[in-house]
Amino acid sequence: MRKGYEGTGPGPITPDGCAVDMYARLPAGNEPDVIEAAVPPGASILELGSGAGRVTHPLIARGFAVTAVDESPDMLARISGARRTVHASIEELDLDERFDVVMLASFLVHTGDPAVRRGMLRTCRKHLKEGGRILIQREGADWHTNVPRERVDPSGYRVRIVSSEPVGDGVHSVHGEYAFADATWTQTFRSRPMTPAQLEECLAEADLETEAVLTDDGTWIKVRPLAS
Repeated sequence: MRKGYEGTGPGPITPDGCAVDMYARLPAGNEPDVIEAAVPPGASILELGSGAGRVTHPLIARGFAVTAVDESPDMLARISGARRTVHASIEELDLDERFDVVMLASFLVHTGDPAVRRGMLRTCRKHLKEGGRILIQREGADWHTNVPRERVDPSGYRVRIVSSEPVGDGVHSVHGEYAFADATWTQTFRSRPMTPAQLEECLAEADLETEAVLTDDGTWIKVRPLAS
């Protein structure tokens, strides 16, 4: 387990505290709709941090050619129908192809380690076709201040963000609980809050910039390479 990351509950737990069995249960929500509206029909998509396929499978069903990347073989084993699955860390990925769309969801851009974040954004840029775009999911403005908070998903499970506590160098330790009728999981992980302006500075380091904000809450953005 990585320092500052922890998970509890039934089944395998990944090094960043994600419970594989729990993530395999989570519904896709509106993410596939956001993605489909932002990219060309049938686009090739490189999904970085695919997990157990929560978003992968709906995208495949909508006709997209998805290459799913995750550092957990247990997560990748839950994915079916992808064009390709790749067991690798995002920041070290080096594939021999480029894609219409590169997707970095699940707030991964907020990783606490700046070197990992820079590596992730380099990977996004490196694997993009000419004319392609990157889709990034970022945290909402009150993600770390509106705590504790709880919601009940329409499918019936309850998710509660219990705390978000500063641990130094601008990083927070976040603790969440996921309760289903027959099992409960927890996850503790590190996250770096960033304003849109701060994220834009990080994008510029990777020769990228925001092209459009895709959702009313500002959590999904479309990113393009900076003009040369």
